[in-house]
Amino acid sequence: MKPAVFLDRDGVLTIPEFRDGRSFAPRTLEAFQIYPDAPACVRELKQAGFLVVVVTNQPDVGAGIVAQDVVEEMHVRLRADVPVDDIEVCYETREQATDRRKPGAGMLKDAARRWGIDLGASFMVGDRDSDIEAARRAGCTAVFIDLGYSDAGPTRQAATVSSLREATDWILRRGEPACVSDAGGRHANDHRI
Repeated sequence: MKPAVFLDRDGVLTIPEFRDGRSFAPRTLEAFQIYPDAPACVRELKQAGFLVVVVTNQPDVGAGIVAQDVVEEMHVRLRADVPVDDIEVCYETREQATDRRKPGAGMLKDAARRWGIDLGASFMVGDRDSDIEAARRAGCTAVFIDLGYSDAGPTRQAATVSSLREATDWILRRGEPACVSDAGGRHANDHRI
């Protein structure tokens, strides 16, 4: 079994679009931009022995707003620049949601089965409460990137940081999970970096 770092896409690896204090996934290839430090962060995580798996909700496809082939091309571009091991995508809207859609843990569990991932030794990095809840449900340590959105942030993360760089540094200092799921018992206090 191997440890992994699960990364949300928009707001973690890629620059989201902002409207009214909220973030949204880019809807066009022209708007799809990768954070400049994302490739280096992912390389460092991989060099430390982690698998790196992107887990992303893309409900605009399920809602008919964005074509699936546009999102797939975004992922071709992401893989060309950032050395991730895998990308798990859920196209469901809230109304269509199964356990694959975050805050469900389905994408993390599917990747764990496919790659032989030890979820209890793994991390989830995200910028929304749904990412943190997915981590809790999967038994991973959660790291929240606070981008200052207008909606309330999560409260059950092991650390709060302001970027993927800070999340990467925090994970590499730890090397093991700082908290586990409800079934495991212990939870670390939130550490703001």
